[in-house]
Order: sequence, then structure tokens, then C-alpha cells
Amino acid sequence: MIMAPRIGVIDSGGPAEDLPGGRAFLPDGTSVAPVPDRLGHGTAVAQVLRRAWPSVQLVHAQVFLDRPVTSSAQVAAAVSWLGDPRRSGGQADIICLSLGLAVDRAPLRRACIAALEQGVLLVAASPARGEPCFPAAYPGVIAATGDARCDWDQVSALPGGVFGAWCGSPERGHTGQGGASMATARVAGLLAVMLASGHIGPASAWLRARASFHGVERRVAQE
Repeated sequence: MIMAPRIGVIDSGGPAEDLPGGRAFLPDGTSVAPVPDRLGHGTAVAQVLRRAWPSVQLVHAQVFLDRPVTSSAQVAAAVSWLGDPRRSGGQADIICLSLGLAVDRAPLRRACIAALEQGVLLVAASPARGEPCFPAAYPGVIAATGDARCDWDQVSALPGGVFGAWCGSPERGHTGQGGASMATARVAGLLAVMLASGHIGPASAWLRARASFHGVERRVAQE
């Protein structure tokens, strides 16, 4: 049982009080001290994670600064850092990647495989439609997308091993950040609950067993 799961958040950082112990990763893969979140996205992700498990320990790996643009080298370096059991502060139990890259790059693939081999759970955003993105498409990574059917405590099991979750959908009256990125944070939060409960076994099987919906959401035209 893990009383306070440690989640690495690879995003735009967080508020100043959350940044001690975090790092900002540059395009060449090196890192420096992080700066407060300028985009608000990482802060929104952190709020979802803390709502799921208030005592969760968050470690921010900043890969977005002034724009929501990053590189596979930055993300790979962040995954490697968070997944390193020798890291000061301890290895992450879960890494939340509310992002997706269009191209499969070998350094990112290797970093994700290494983290998975260390027992870290990786959760990454997957598009509801269109081409796969990375790292969500890598074997072993838990892919998440928004599903407007899902309330806060619900999850759906979708084709291709993707899990749908609460996503702050405007259809349910929510505003601000939403979509697959918030759904990814929600799935990561559910996995924090799983770890804190002492569950032993594949995380994907645990999510599938509690799914309220199976299969894609089907919209019905209103007459």
C-alpha cells in the first residue's frame, strides 16, 4: 500500500509553491530550475490530481514554457528523470503526460520502456479520433481520452485499449481546460487511488473492471 502516491507531472509546471524538487527540461534534453506555470495547463492537471487524492505528492517536470510546444527530447529526458529510482526525492509511482507527439522517436520510446521496466505507471493522452500519438501508442503505456459520458468517478473501456474518463466536458457545464489532457489527469488520479488501496495486479485490468461503459460513445441525433 502506498499512502501518498508520487506522481510526476510532465507539463507546463505548476504554481510556485509546487515547484521545489521539480525541473524544467530544455530542447536539448538538459534541465534547469523550473519557473512558475505560464500557461496554466500543468496547474489545471495538478488540481485534478489533488482532487482525486489530496495527499498525493506531485513532482513537476516542465516541458512547456511560454508556448504549448515541446520536443521528444524534452519529454524523454523528463520521463527518464522521473523514472530513475536514484532520483533525489524518489522515483515516481505514476507519470502523467497530458500531451501527445505525432512522431515516434527512439529516445522517447527507450525512456518509456525503461520507466515501465522499473514498475512506473505511465498515463498519456490519446486523441479521440485520428492518428495515434506518442507515448500513448507505446505498449504498456495507459492511453486516456475524454469521454463525455463519464462523471467524475466513472471510466470507460474503449477500443484499442484506450480508457475514457471525466474530461471537464462543456456538455456537462464545465469551463476552462478539458478534453483528453484532463481525462489523462483523471485516469492518473484513479491509479493513485488504486495504489493507495494496495491493489496488486495490472493497472489496465483494474480500470477495465470498474468501467461503466464499454465501446465508443455514440451520439444520437435529436429530432
